[in-house]
Amino acid sequence: KMNDNDIENILKSHREWLKSDGKSGVQADFSHAALSGANLSGADLRRANFSFANLSGADLRGSDLSGADLRCAELSRVILRGADLSFANLSGADLSYAALSGADLGGAELSGAILRCADLSFANLSGADLSGADLSFANLSGADLSDADLRETELRGADLSGVELYNSP
Repeated sequence: KMNDNDIENILKSHREWLKSDGKSGVQADFSHAALSGANLSGADLRRANFSFANLSGADLRGSDLSGADLRCAELSRVILRGADLSFANLSGADLSYAALSGADLGGAELSGAILRCADLSFANLSGADLSGADLSFANLSGADLSDADLRETELRGADLSGVELYNSP
């Protein structure tokens, strides 16, 4: 498990990397890290690597994770309300019981992701790839799924009230 000091040092170097457009600092690499229960709310984590990391129960509300790599990450019960996950790669990630209300997942890669019982109310999923994802019993009320790929997506028991589904393949 990473301590707060380690996390802050990585975030500081990542901010420098983002600010300098990669000329200085280091891109955040949390791949395979144990970050369960971590508080990363409001953090600028654009293009950070969280592949195969354990972020279960972490607080990432309001964070910017656009373009981040979260492939096969453990994100069960994570708090991502209002977070920016646009164009993030979450393929194969476990987001069971995750709080994603109002999150921006536009253009995100969620193929094969587990979103069982997740709260995606009023989330932007336009253009997202949800092919083969498990959204059973998820709350999708008011979500925007326009142009999303829903092929072989499990929606059993999902709340689809007020959902925008036009132009979905």
